Amino acid sequence: MAPGIWQILIIVVLVVLLFGAGRISGLMGEVAKGITSFRKGLKEGAEGDDAADKDTAGTLSDDRSADDAPASREEETTRN
Repeated sequence: MAPGIWQILIIVVLVVLLFGAGRISGLMGEVAKGITSFRKGLKEGAEGDDAADKDTAGTLSDDRSADDAPASREEETTRN
């Protein structure tokens, strides 16, 4: 059975009395900031993925081969 309009109003009045209107509006403001920052992060993440794909394509050809890589310490000591 779904709650009626009077039951919802009584619950709203009790919540406002318990927490106060200022505290509830502050909480809703924090929730709105969280949603906004989440959406901004999603947008920046999508833009960052596009930029990362472009950067990766450019660095694959710039990688050194295994022959050009610097020798490890063990290899250097055995060479000397």
